[in-house]
Amino acid sequence: QVDVAAMVRLFGYVDVTDTGFIVAVLSIAFNPLFWNVVARWEHKTRALSQVFGSPRAACYCLGAVILVLNCVRSHCFTEAMKSQPKLEGWDYHWTYYSGLAISAVGTLFVISSFLALGFTGTFLGDYFGILMEEKVTSFPFSILDNPMYWGSTAVYLGWSLMHASPAGLLLTAVVAISYTIAVLYEG
Repeated sequence: QVDVAAMVRLFGYVDVTDTGFIVAVLSIAFNPLFWNVVARWEHKTRALSQVFGSPRAACYCLGAVILVLNCVRSHCFTEAMKSQPKLEGWDYHWTYYSGLAISAVGTLFVISSFLALGFTGTFLGDYFGILMEEKVTSFPFSILDNPMYWGSTAVYLGWSLMHASPAGLLLTAVVAISYTIAVLYEG
């Protein structure tokens, strides 16, 4: 059973009406929506490939935009955490180092996914007609599906724990929900 009282106490630390928090939620939700809509539009129209002169150039451009949007999302996430109160009961070394370990594992999943897929495999090259020779099943794909999404979620979870931030935990839940919806949409 879920301890609802603990969740209510946790949410008591979060001002969901704070502008920075709202901007963070919107940036988190926007990113996967943006890249999925643009990729499907490209797949149907080939418009980006025509504008950029080749599917590869278009894919690299979209990848660069996605990277910039991810930086904006991370900045908004961090600013929202900083503007909200910390949970004093978590502001200890064990919480910090637990968060650091979770972030390290998440980073391992993100980087190893990128290395396994390459730039075009990571940034929706299949929608541009840039296909891989075969499905990637090596690490980290041998451990879990969508390791880049869950690795990214773990990075945010770890970051939230490192900062003893209830707002960060709530935003991490928004990241997880956004990625879950993206996986359903992409599948």
